[in-house]
Amino acid sequence: MIDWSIAQRVAATLAGSPPRASLPDDIAQRSADYGQRVSAYTGLVPEAPLPAPEGVDRGEWIAANHDSMRPLLEMVLSARSFTGTLMGVQVGALTGLLAQRVLGQYDVMLLDGSAPPRLLLVAPNLDESARQLEVDLDELTSWVAVHEVTHAVQFTSVTWLRGHLAGLITELLEGIDVGATAASILRLPKMDDLRELVTAARTGNLVQVVLGPERQATVDRIQAVMSLIEGHAEHVMDAVGADVVSDLPALRAALDERRANRPPLWRVLERLLGLELKMRQYEDGRRFCDAVVKEAGMAALNRAWSDPERLPTLDELHDPSRWIDRTRVPIVTSGTA
Repeated sequence: MIDWSIAQRVAATLAGSPPRASLPDDIAQRSADYGQRVSAYTGLVPEAPLPAPEGVDRGEWIAANHDSMRPLLEMVLSARSFTGTLMGVQVGALTGLLAQRVLGQYDVMLLDGSAPPRLLLVAPNLDESARQLEVDLDELTSWVAVHEVTHAVQFTSVTWLRGHLAGLITELLEGIDVGATAASILRLPKMDDLRELVTAARTGNLVQVVLGPERQATVDRIQAVMSLIEGHAEHVMDAVGADVVSDLPALRAALDERRANRPPLWRVLERLLGLELKMRQYEDGRRFCDAVVKEAGMAALNRAWSDPERLPTLDELHDPSRWIDRTRVPIVTSGTA
């Protein structure tokens, strides 16, 4: 099994320890207000209280994510023989690098519905980003809080969402033959293997090569729902943010520039690890939500949250009008009169 103590140490070393920072004293009150604003704008009504925001440093964010990752990774690795130290180093390296850039996170345990969700704001990263982007720290914190509060409203309003996403991820992980994947990595690659890997790295599809084409349909469904989740939060972030920050265009431009202008090392790592998918989720999802609301209104967009069958497909994310037309038709359920 994974040596999680090694994972934590490796992650902490790579993440670094910037000076401790704090959130505004009234961030809890602000977040409660943002929750009400998000609900009023979207029409989504939470069925449970939203978590209060927590200011964390990089090490605390890493620990929280290791807790979230543990059941997922241990499920897929439980029947395989692996060196716990090696896996700990790999997991730690990934989370340590991510901890350098993440600003906030709605942390929900997909495989454990009893675990309370958390709303994490990485205070030192917000402080550092505000300086680098030359934007107001208080407004950046508010805007990021709106994004994460929107995720909280999504998951507490759409009660089937967590279970649906958990089911897709479980389906994907249970189908991965980790032993075969490890063996293929350790053997001497053939020229065709190298060509395939180079092409995949260039196009950002290395994850597809590792998982195999037979699981691509599940990957596509996960990608589509995550694009909706992230794009919806981005859309709401702009709509609600216009009322809570004074210079939304400047903040949006700065954040888009931060996402686009990653260092060369980050670009390589994102391609190798499939993290570019996250960037596309923000972009494709936001364009889809913007287009649907512009063409048919928020009520039409909310049809996506009414039933898993009405979630957009990857193709429909790029053709919002087709999705609008499809979801106008009532869902027919089987049963007796």
